Order: sequence, then C-alpha cells, then structure tokens
Amino acid sequence: MDFNMKKLASDAGVFFSRAVQFTEEKLGQAEKTELDAHFENLLAKADCTKNWTEKILHQTEVLLQPNPSVRVEEFLYEKLDRKVPSRVTNGELLAQYMVEAANDFGPGTPYGKTLLKVGETQKRLGGAEREFMHSASINFLNPLRNFLEGDWRTISKERRILENRRLDLDACKARLKKAKAAEAKASAVPDFQETRPRNYILSASASAGSGALLRLISFPVALWPHQLWSDEVEKAEHELRVAQTDFDRQAEVTRLLLEGISSTHVNHLRCLHEFVESQTTYYAQGYQYMLDLQKQLGRFPGTFVGNAESTSPPPATTSPPTVAATIPVVPTVGRAPNPATAVEGALNLNDVKPPASGTRKARVLYDYEAADSSELALLADEMITVYSLPGMDPDWLIGERGNQKGKVPVTYLELLS
Repeated sequence: MDFNMKKLASDAGVFFSRAVQFTEEKLGQAEKTELDAHFENLLAKADCTKNWTEKILHQTEVLLQPNPSVRVEEFLYEKLDRKVPSRVTNGELLAQYMVEAANDFGPGTPYGKTLLKVGETQKRLGGAEREFMHSASINFLNPLRNFLEGDWRTISKERRILENRRLDLDACKARLKKAKAAEAKASAVPDFQETRPRNYILSASASAGSGALLRLISFPVALWPHQLWSDEVEKAEHELRVAQTDFDRQAEVTRLLLEGISSTHVNHLRCLHEFVESQTTYYAQGYQYMLDLQKQLGRFPGTFVGNAESTSPPPATTSPPTVAATIPVVPTVGRAPNPATAVEGALNLNDVKPPASGTRKARVLYDYEAADSSELALLADEMITVYSLPGMDPDWLIGERGNQKGKVPVTYLELLS
C-alpha cells in the first residue's frame, strides 16, 4: 500500500500540537481564544434545540407506538431500507376477536348483536388510529428526524472543524509568544565567546551509503542565536496569520449555519400545528364513533336496563336495579336529535298524565342537553320522576321535574324506586 509519509507525518504533528494545546488549556497553563457573546448564544440555542427535539421525537414515537420491540423493528427496517410490514392496530385486533366471538355466541342473541356493534366501532377506531399515526409520522416525526440526521449533523461537523481551527490558532499564538521571549533573551544576554574572531561548530550529516560524515562549518557563534530566533519569530507570525484566517473563515461558516436554527423553529412550528390538527381529527372521529355506538346500543332493550324482554319499568315492589351508561358522553350543540317513534311524535306533553302506578324516582348520571322542546334537559346528580307510556321507545322515558316535563334517555338515569 502506498503511503504519503510526508502527509502522514504532518497530520501526526498537527494532531500532537492540538492535543498539547487542549491539555494545557484544561490544566490552566495556556490561554484560550473565546468566542463573542452572540456566537455563544447561537451555540446554546442550537444545543437546546437539538436536545429537546430528540426528547420530543422519542416521546412522540412512544405515543404512536407504545411497544418498544415494534419500534426497534421499525427502526431496523428503516436503516436497512426495507418496507415496514403492515400491522393491525389494537382496535382492529379487538374488533376481530369481538366479531369471531359474536359468531360463536350467535349473532342473533342480545350479547352477539352487541359484540357485532362494538366490534364494528372498534374497527373504525382502529382505522382512525392508523390514519393518525401515518399523518403524524409524515407531518411531524419526519421533519424532526430530518433535522437531527441532516442539518444537525452538518452543524456538528462544522463545529468540530471550528474547534480544531481554534486549537491551531491558540497553538500558533503560544509558539509566537515563546519565540519572542527567546529572541528577547538571546539579544539581551551577551555571548561569552564574542571576543574571539571565529568559532566553529561540529555537525554531522547523514550519508546514504557510508554512515555519518563529519564536517566543520565555519560560522560566527556570536551571531547565530539571535538570527535563529528572529527567523523563528517570523515563521511563527506567518503561521499565526494563516491560522487566524482559517479560524475566521470557519467561524463565519458555522455562524451562518447556527443562525439557520431560527428557520428550523419556524418549520417545526408549522409541523406542530399539523400534528395538532391530525390529533384533533383523530379524537373527534373517536368521539363521534363512540357517540354513535352508544345510540345504537340504546336501541337494544335490556342492554343497559333490566330484563331484555321488558319494555316497561318493573313494579315498585321489586328491588331497584342500578342502571348506568357504559360510555358517558356530553352531547354538543347542533347534534342531530335523537330518533323518536311516530307515537312519541304525536304525543302532546302538556296532555300527558303520569300513570296511577309505575312512576319511579331516578338519579341523573350525566348532564344531558335537550335536542328539542319535547325533551327535558338534565343535570348530573339531580332527582327526577320518570314513567313510561304505552307505545314509547323503550330507550326513553317521560321525566318530570316540578312543572317541567319531557322525554329523557334511559342510559342517563339510575332508577331508584
């Protein structure tokens, strides 16, 4: 293998010089060139951005995929430039189990019907989760990851080069300082042999074929120390000018990259808004799916209240059952009114009279906002009187509170007596 020995020796010398300078700085034996305050602020802002971007990226990955083994597998696929295999979400897997269970139990039974309805909703929730994960990955995770693997690596590389340039500059300053001190000392101290007309120095030069050949060089001893250090000072000054130029150029390159961190913040802000939008859509879809599911489950007699065959409240002599809705929801303004039968639509609430027997007390479980004038608005924990009328939908009762009267959903009530 062909080596460039001259370059290798030069690189080794530069590395050694930097190592000596770095060690002396740590020991407080050498001066260090300090960067200006603006540059230091840019460095601190860049480090802060990098650290928090890493944490936000990692925690978002945990949010989207809580399973660490799956995250590691996806990371390996990405590094190997392989397509990540498609996986079902937890909601979709739960939906599959519920549908299979409903088929075994009998899709015509109350439990089977409910399993099918819930399974269908879980499948829709799983699909919404998949869309959210895909959107968050494209619009939020990828820009953060691109910054860390692209821009930040470039900044780190240029910062390392800048640090090396600074070490070279400070090493040149140290050499110049030592050369000037030696020159001043050599010029201040008189040579003890300067009264002699000539002196000689014995030197050796290497010969390729015959070992060392000694020769005498005639030179005035009184003159060579001062001349030697003058040349050394001139050489050190030249090296310092070169090192200062290289340092200033690299500092400018690094400064421009660091100032780009502000643009990175603007880009990440836009990505954060997109992440919030996709998350809002996901949760809104989940809320709507569960609200629809609650309405569907309310149409199955007995799903929430008492016996599946019963269409009217049990007699007052029986023990009071505890009725609770599986999913508490707070309906929003502007939702579609709950469906009512033709019989209910024909009822005039002002003409409705409670039956002689069969009225019951009920505690309201959740706030309920009336969809129209035929319904009674409810507040959580208040007590009302309820009863059923012939031909009414079993999911609804007539509720009275003082002189107010209207239809109320059974799933929002706990029947007491």
